[in-house]
This record gives sequence, structure tokens and C-alpha cells, in this order.
Amino acid sequence: MSTVAEALRQARAQGLDRADAMALLGALLVRSRTWLLTHDDAPLDDAQQARWQDWLARRRDDVPVAYLTGQHEFHGLMLAVTPDVLDPRPDTETLVDWALDVLAALPPGRALVDLGTGSGAVALALKSRRPDAQVSAVDLSPAALAVARGNGERLGLAVNWHEGAWFAPLAGRRFDLIVSNPPYIAEGDAHLPALRHEPLLALTSGADGLDAIRQIVADAPAHLAPGGWLLLEHGHDQADAVAALLHAAGWQAVAHRQDLAGHRRCTGARRPD
Repeated sequence: MSTVAEALRQARAQGLDRADAMALLGALLVRSRTWLLTHDDAPLDDAQQARWQDWLARRRDDVPVAYLTGQHEFHGLMLAVTPDVLDPRPDTETLVDWALDVLAALPPGRALVDLGTGSGAVALALKSRRPDAQVSAVDLSPAALAVARGNGERLGLAVNWHEGAWFAPLAGRRFDLIVSNPPYIAEGDAHLPALRHEPLLALTSGADGLDAIRQIVADAPAHLAPGGWLLLEHGHDQADAVAALLHAAGWQAVAHRQDLAGHRRCTGARRPD
């Protein structure tokens, strides 16, 4: 019978990152990282060992850890995650932090919308930090929206969920803040094979990856209150291109925010007059 220590050695021998191995084994045994470190002689039963072997094989095939465990922590919230939604990235917390800064300068009760919400990570993180805010979220995928709704219900966070493409289900609505982590990878990008288990709809957007951002930049002014902000996440090398789109459309106060690695990961601006 295998032990915790032997299971981790097995993962290391197969080239798995230690953090991934600890996360997987913790989820398998429903134990914390601290428990794993202090109980390395604890045994795995036959069923656990069989699932461990399956998870190791699938992780070697680039299946995200969150798809195996069914959950991922984001901005202090434990979210359910399925292959119908992107695995939330830590860098997206940059978008949430910037949005919170914008909201901090506004009176309570302001309205915001998260476009392309996926698992609901951004919308729910904002609602959890600003319960006074009127938070809406949109996604084109019914399956993704079901995951987001489930997360909201489980966490007890009230968000208005809408199914549709970008602003389509928001006719006549205006917001003080629009946030989005849209698809921004170019079709044919060399990194796509490593992301093959995640929904392509949430990853790619045209030949240069900017089609969705172009549409949002063009349509957002009609859905923003005067002085309202648009905040966008994008690729680590797309900041200048996104800023150029905003400048060309007359947006004001164009600015960037850096991610954990120091890349300009988000670009935002105030509504043009």
C-alpha cells in the first residue's frame, strides 16, 4: 500500500510540479498541505491509489489541476471549476484589485458588469469585497453560466447573471464600471496545444487575439455612465495594442496595471465624452 511520501515521490519522478502534486494529493485525501507534510507515512487505500494514478496521467497530459480537483481558489473564494470554464489564473486578480480601487472612489451602491464571466470568478470576487455594489455578469456559454450561478448560490453572493454575447443581453443598461477578461489569444498561437483541455471559445479571438477587445471597446461607451471606467485583461504583450484601440476611440485617462510577474496585464480607461 502506497503512502503520502511515496505518492509524492511518484509525482516527482513523473516530472510533476511539487505544488501541483501537493494540491492534487490534498484534494484526493481531503487534507491540508500541513497535514500532508506531517503525515507522510499515512497510507493510501486501493481506491485512492487508483485515482492517484489516473490524476498523475491526466496531469501529465496538461489537464489543469482545477479540472481534476473540481475547484480553485481565487481572491479568497473557493470556486467550483469544470472543463466548461477557464481555470482562473492568479494574474486575473490584478483586474479585480484595479476594479476595487475604482469602486473605492465611487459612492456605495454603484453598478458594474463582468463580461465573459466564465466561472464567475471576477464578478463574485467583486461582490464579496463590495456587497453594496450591484453586480451583473454575462457569458455566451450556458454551461459556463451554470457553473457561475452555482458558485454564486453556494457562496451566498447575489449576482445578476445574463446569457448572451457581450452587451447583447444588456440593452438599455448603463454601468459605472465594466470589467472583462475576454478571449485574447491569437488563433494558431503556439501555446494553444498546452491549453487544449480548456474551452477554445474562452481563449481565442481572431488572427491577432484582439477581436473581442475591439468589440468591447467600440460598444462599451453606450453602456457606461458619464465618467465610467472600462477595465480589460489581455496578454502580457498586448498592452500597447489595447491602449492604441482605446486612444483611437477617444477614451480618456488610458492606464495599465501590472500582474504578479511585472507584465502590463490590464489596460483601462474612462468613457469618452
